[in-house]
Amino acid sequence: MQYPIPPDVQDLIAAQLATGRYQNEDEVLREALRALQEASDDAAAVQDAIDAWKAGDDGLPLDQAFDLVRKDLVGKPTA
Repeated sequence: MQYPIPPDVQDLIAAQLATGRYQNEDEVLREALRALQEASDDAAAVQDAIDAWKAGDDGLPLDQAFDLVRKDLVGKPTA
């Protein structure tokens, strides 16, 4: 699918390519879409947790919640 990319977005892509982290525009766009999906999934999980809390679920103690977050972050690249 071909899509005309606006100049401001082209500038953002060029800036990412200049870092040397990506080999081409496709890699930049794939990573951007993956990050967008991850952010969307995270927001949905937060909303689910809020809804559960409002419904009376006490959830996890904070230390256990942080342990789960730390385990999830192990091995993920840092931005």
